[in-house]
Amino acid sequence: MATPGIAIAHDTMIKDSWARCREFGLDHRSLPAFGQLPPQQVCQLLERHRVLSLTAHQQVLPFYENILSNANCLILLADNQGQVLNSWGTQRFVEPAQGLGFVAGACWVEQAAGTNAIGTALAGEQAVHIEHDEHFLKANRFMTGSAAPIFDASRRLVGVLDLSSDSFLPPSYTLGMVKMISQTIENRLILDQFQNTHFQLTFNTGLDNLDSQWAGLLIFDESGHILCANRRADSLLGTSLLQASIDELFRTTLAELLDQSNGQPFALQASRDNRFYGQLKRPKAPVLPLASLPRSGQPVAGALPMAVGFGDAKIEKAFEQAQRLLEKNVPLLIHGETGAGKEVFVKALHQASSRAKQPLIAVNCAAIPSELVEAELFGYEKGAFTGAHHKGSIGLIRKAHKATLFLDEIGDMPLAVQARLLRVLQERCVQPLGSSEQHPVDIRLISATHCSLRDQVHRGLFRQDLYYRISGLNLELPPLRERTDLPALVRSLWNQHREPRQTAGFDSHVMALFERHPWPGNLRQLSNVIQVALALADSELIGTAHLPEDFFADLEVYNNSGVAVKTADSPAVSGSYGNLNELLQACGGNISQLAKHLGVSRNTVYKRLRAQV
Repeated sequence: MATPGIAIAHDTMIKDSWARCREFGLDHRSLPAFGQLPPQQVCQLLERHRVLSLTAHQQVLPFYENILSNANCLILLADNQGQVLNSWGTQRFVEPAQGLGFVAGACWVEQAAGTNAIGTALAGEQAVHIEHDEHFLKANRFMTGSAAPIFDASRRLVGVLDLSSDSFLPPSYTLGMVKMISQTIENRLILDQFQNTHFQLTFNTGLDNLDSQWAGLLIFDESGHILCANRRADSLLGTSLLQASIDELFRTTLAELLDQSNGQPFALQASRDNRFYGQLKRPKAPVLPLASLPRSGQPVAGALPMAVGFGDAKIEKAFEQAQRLLEKNVPLLIHGETGAGKEVFVKALHQASSRAKQPLIAVNCAAIPSELVEAELFGYEKGAFTGAHHKGSIGLIRKAHKATLFLDEIGDMPLAVQARLLRVLQERCVQPLGSSEQHPVDIRLISATHCSLRDQVHRGLFRQDLYYRISGLNLELPPLRERTDLPALVRSLWNQHREPRQTAGFDSHVMALFERHPWPGNLRQLSNVIQVALALADSELIGTAHLPEDFFADLEVYNNSGVAVKTADSPAVSGSYGNLNELLQACGGNISQLAKHLGVSRNTVYKRLRAQV
């Protein structure tokens, strides 16, 4: 957990933001470029942040409905990239030309929209109020806005809550509201993850505010180690809580604390002589051994964030190496099967880097039509081609200026685009389509692939010079079947997907099956299996009857062959065919069944089998 930060003065925040806007090439007459995501990408965005959005919508905002209904305002929830997830309230004050900025997927980072509450709160990682004339772009000066960042249980910045209005509401009112609501969301995220399985201690300066969102909140295990805490706890205790223990923080032993009556207030003295009132709540229903969780929920330099792993040695080593070399501007190339967590790994790397305040620009090279890849990456001038936007586009590479560029599935990039990308990486300049002007870019590059780029090079499908340009450090993320932290991963996904009333957990036989399973779909498959099991079990203990049929089909193939089922992008299908005949024998010679398990067509299986002859 990070040491409590020093707040930046308001005038300094605005001055620094305006300076950044000028560096981004904006002027006061520039129009905001909110972006417009395709419907499929909007759905993916909302699904990625489903827990955050539901927590705000169902568990927090209803408590503030009476207060908010008396104000002519609009509440926006955005993710840590400044992309809008949801909105509540009135949009009557929104200028028609600005309407696209208030729909799901619209982006409010400073590079796109200048100084604004969401983007500036993200850049400074603290709450801020932006008056009409403090917006850098004149187009945004029809409103005022207050925004506060939202951090999860691991102190990762996961979102921003914004309250905007055209009225002259007192800044102290709107800023106080977003701080209060965002703190409530943070507390709820912590409690939803830990209240059923760990001890929680709330403490404050008075008896009458123990239940306030401004109370300090600590989560600790049976040995007294602090797993996580809200930011208010840092402030009240005046110290970093990383790897701290109850005995170090308070003048009481763990045994004395655990002797307190559940839910009853008691006097509590901190080790620095501060006097508080506390309230202890015991876990409702521990479901997995407490020892399976890491001792600390907050990543520090060289440590692994909980979103990535829970103690697997290979992933810890990969993250430590990647973090060190990324800071030295060495390009990274990440290999791993589909669903192995490459995107999550990269997001954690970015958040742990010195560029965390800047956006992570992620590009799925396989998802963009080949005809549009150049325009999307390098940008274009207005009228550069038929169908081009009348204002042109700066392109994704220039959006990643001073930030991190993530090229996912780079092996699917067309050869012509590879040549242009190589030139950009060599010269550190981008020339948009239809333009003769070169634009300098400062980017840190991370690429990822599910296939062997060396094989692609040998087959003439990938440029050798580009391969050596992007692969300063090659990292291999292990598939789920090879990971040693499966129990903690199961618990994390269970906590993420369950309803608050679902506390029964897993039958021991189910956990044994999980340990034996080949997991061809990796983390994505594990997540789906747990979601299905939770839906079928409702509030019951999850047993084998609640697991999907495909789960047992994969187990049967594995048990018959002794070879783990491979994914569609594994060597068995994408180039190294050593195990394909063994898998076919395990399926009783049934091509259709093998194709189903590999996630490819029957024609693809026939083609690969012929290639082995």
